[in-house]
Amino acid sequence: MNPSPTPSPQPSGRPAEPAAQRSGLQVVIPLYPRFTALDAVGPYTVLAFAPGCTVTFAAAGPGPVADDRGSLALTAAASYADLPDPDVIVVPGGPGTAEALADEALVGWIARAHERTRWTASVCSGSFLLGAAGLLKGRRATTHWGWLEHLAGFGAEPVSERVVVDGRIVTAAGVSSGIDMALTLLARMSGEETARAVQLAIEYDPDPPFDSGSARTAPAGLAEKAMSLIG
Repeated sequence: MNPSPTPSPQPSGRPAEPAAQRSGLQVVIPLYPRFTALDAVGPYTVLAFAPGCTVTFAAAGPGPVADDRGSLALTAAASYADLPDPDVIVVPGGPGTAEALADEALVGWIARAHERTRWTASVCSGSFLLGAAGLLKGRRATTHWGWLEHLAGFGAEPVSERVVVDGRIVTAAGVSSGIDMALTLLARMSGEETARAVQLAIEYDPDPPFDSGSARTAPAGLAEKAMSLIG
C-alpha cells in the first residue's frame, strides 16, 4: 500500500436506530475490498462483549466483502447510509486502503459520522482513511510502522506507539494492535474491570515465539522482507 496525503458475540443484521432512541452503544466497522481480516475481527471480538453494545459490519451495500487474501469474506449487514450516526467507528486497514482513499462515499461517511461519535478509531492503515476525512489534523496518531511517516501528510503528528488516544480519536498500529486498541476503548466504554475480564475471556496474553514483532527489536534486514509480504 502506498498511502497519500462468556456470551458469544453476535453481529447485528438490522440498521441502527437513531442515537437518541438507542438504549445501548452502536459500533460500526466499515469494510472495503482487500481490508485485513484481523484489523476488523480483532476489535469486533473484543467490543461485542461490551454490555449493551451492538457491532455491525457495514459497506457500500449489504453483502460479502473479500479480505486482502481473497479467501475470506465478512458480510456487511448494512450500508453506510443505513448507519448515519454510530456511537463508535472502527476503521480497519489493509492493502485496499489505497483504493479506499478515493472512495468518496466511505470517506464522506467517516467524516459525517465522526461529528456524532463518542469514539472514532482505526487499525493499521485505517488511520489514513481518518486522515482523508480530515480528522487527524493537529492530532497525535499511529499506524503500521512501515507507513508511519506518511501520517504527517494528513497533518497528524506520527507517534510510534501501539495505541494512541487523542481526544475521542483512537488509532492503533499494525494489525494485531487492534486488539489492544479495542481493549483500551472497552475500558473507557464499560470500565476497566469489564475490559480486564474480556481480555481474560479471550486469553489475550501474547507470548510470541520470536522477538521480531516490533521494528525496534526485529533483526536487521527483516523489515524489507516483512514489507514485501504486505505490499
